[in-house]
Amino acid sequence: MSPRKVNKEQKRREIALACFDLIHEIGMKKITVSTVAQTAGIGKGTVYEYFENKDDIIFEIINMHIEHHHNKFLELIKDVKSTRQKVFHFLDFVMIDSEENMRHFNGYKEYLSIVLSDENKSMKQFNTNCHLFFEGKLKTIIEDGIKNKEISPNSIEFIDSIMAFEKGVALQKMTQENFNSYDICEKFINNLFNILELKK
Repeated sequence: MSPRKVNKEQKRREIALACFDLIHEIGMKKITVSTVAQTAGIGKGTVYEYFENKDDIIFEIINMHIEHHHNKFLELIKDVKSTRQKVFHFLDFVMIDSEENMRHFNGYKEYLSIVLSDENKSMKQFNTNCHLFFEGKLKTIIEDGIKNKEISPNSIEFIDSIMAFEKGVALQKMTQENFNSYDICEKFINNLFNILELKK
């Protein structure tokens, strides 16, 4: 009888899921293969069967956090008709100061500090991939708004600006005392969509 085949991707997800909160509990810099093995209840050798190195583990955990965040976003906007409101919710990550969101935001802050200070090429590539993922989701929102004749066709040209704006707000929130990201985002979105929305 041949041994049962293990789905590698599924096993990676299971290990990452077991370590889902490590980023918040101890921080990315303190995560080690040993910590992952202990948290997931497996041996270090088993970890290396499914992950190349520590960075690979962190990327998989972050991917799960992104998936979790995106699923919540889709649930939030499923009954939202307005493109303006969808984009508003798209920026929730930098606007909302709930305890759960701030845990994720502070994790992102640590992640960026690693990307900026360690000259880690794999981290930079992963960061690029994350940016492209969210850019694609924003593009879908904008394209739907254009298709529904809610916003003008040139709205597609503002995707890069919205993405850059979000990164700028995140940086200000990380580095300034008493920075009101909610008010800044609300003003930006309302001003932008006052220009982009088609008059009926």
